[in-house]
Parts: sequence; structure tokens; C-alpha cells
Amino acid sequence: MNRTDRLLGVLLELQRRKRVRAEDLAATFETSKRTIYRDIQALCETGVPIIAQAGLGYSLVEGYFLPPLSFSVDEATMLLLGSSFAAQSFDAQYRDAADSASRKIEAVLSADQREDVAYVQNSIALIASDSLEQSATKQLLSQLRRAIIERRTVRFHYHTRYPQDGQIPRNTREADPYGLVHFGGAWYLISFCHLRQANRNFKLDRMSELNLLEQTFQRPANFSMQSPKAERRNLTVQVLFDAEVAPWVKELRGFFVSEMRETPYGLLVTLQLHTEDEVVPWLLSWGYHVRVIEPQSVRKRIAEEAEKILQQYTAAKPRMKR
Repeated sequence: MNRTDRLLGVLLELQRRKRVRAEDLAATFETSKRTIYRDIQALCETGVPIIAQAGLGYSLVEGYFLPPLSFSVDEATMLLLGSSFAAQSFDAQYRDAADSASRKIEAVLSADQREDVAYVQNSIALIASDSLEQSATKQLLSQLRRAIIERRTVRFHYHTRYPQDGQIPRNTREADPYGLVHFGGAWYLISFCHLRQANRNFKLDRMSELNLLEQTFQRPANFSMQSPKAERRNLTVQVLFDAEVAPWVKELRGFFVSEMRETPYGLLVTLQLHTEDEVVPWLLSWGYHVRVIEPQSVRKRIAEEAEKILQQYTAAKPRMKR
């Protein structure tokens, strides 16, 4: 951190807290107390009214307020809630940035605003559904962010969701990473896939052995993360859910759902997919509450898997080793 940034940071800390000690400031900015003493002196020389109290620390003269920005209580609350959620959802680099941003936002609020914002914050919680600390996604996220910034093509192994012959197939892909999306508790890479020669979304949980290549790319000028170009999903699957589970199906609506329609027989759902493998496990999870209308190939796959499940429970009970 350069001296200018640190001086502003010290001023914001003094504004955010009623009183702060030199050793606490030194720890916050990862520097020495001697450096903090010099920073305090520099701020005083520029006209900032700082009071030094032996054994207690430093404080600003009551009533001194230097807001670089002005926020309403609602604006500050939304920014702080969003920052808190981002801190939970990203890796250490962006988590630290989110925490730093929160401190700066709090610093520009008046005492009354801080009290109001704190009360609302304690009434609303945005909790990330996954933990990067517990998964390999943390490292992938960091690597992919770097690849996106440096505009470098990546190579990785991608594991399909559905096993074949008792094995989880994987293939090697090369892709130009355009962006990252957090959706439904999981991270997805939005990219141009060299193999398919089309835009593809890859779930980070199913990626491994990621490498950044020296090859670079240019992201299309008209690309937007707010409305990324839709993938070509050429497989249409229609399924009918029982009315009793329809509310839960609606809650779990995914990006592959193109239409939902209430009928006298239940909830008719139309899915747009790349392959059958994307949807078979999901449909099986609903048991007898769902029926595939079309295509016939998916109906056959579901029937085959159901038969295998039946065999698991009707076969002789395996002996467990003690």
C-alpha cells in the first residue's frame, strides 16, 4: 500500500471509530507504529483536527466529518449486505477487498446512520450456500479470474455428471474464458469452447487440472455478462410433474428450464439441453412424481435406470465385512 492510500485509510479509520491506538492502526495497515506516528503528523499538518490522548490513542475532534461520498441508510445497507455476501462467495483476494470496501463505506456514515445501518444489517442476512474454503473451487476461481483478466485460453479436464459403465467420464477441453457466474450455489465459467466452436458454460465443481496457456484471445465486443449469448441447446425434453411437487419444482428452476405451464394433470416443464446426461440424474431425484413425455430416448434412459435401482434392492443382500 502506498503512502497516499495509507493516509486516506488512517483518516477513514479515525472517522469510523471513536478512538484508535497507534498499534491498532499499525496492525490494520501492516506497518510500524513509527510510520503511523509520521502519518498522524502528516494529517495534522494538512489541517485534520486529530486529538492525541496518552494511553488511549487518537480521535477526531467531535463534529469533524469528511465524507468522500454520501449514502442514504438504504444505500449503505445494500452495499454492505452485498459486500458481505461477496466476501463469503469469493476467494481470499476478493474477500479482503470486500472487507476493505465495507470499512470505507462505514467510515463515511454519520454516527446516527451507522447505528441505523447496523440495526438493519442485524435484521437481514445473505448467506452463501457453499464454502470455498472446503472445496477445490477456491483455487479454480483464482486461476480463472487471472485467465479472464489476462485474456488467456485455458485447458482443463471436465467430468460429465452421469457415469458410464461405472466410471465418471472426463474429457479435455480448451476454452476462452469470458466470465464467471455464481448461480444456484455453484460457480460457472462462461466461455467459448474450442471443441464445440460455440459458447459453453462449465461448472467449476466438475473441472480439474486447469492450466493457463500462452495463447491469448479477444472477447467479443458485444459480449455482456448481464445477457451472455445463449448456448445452443438443441435437445428439447418435456416432463410432467405431479401437482403436489410443483411448488418445489418452481423453486428449483434452473437455467435449462425454458417454459413451465400449469395443466389439469400437473406442471408441464420444457427443458432445453445439450445432452440427455444433463437431466437424467435430476429427473430420477423426483422419483415417481415426474414422467417424461418426450423424447422417447429419455423415457428409455429413465426406465433403464429405474430397473437398475430395482435390481439393487431385490438382489441378495451383500455381506458387509466386519
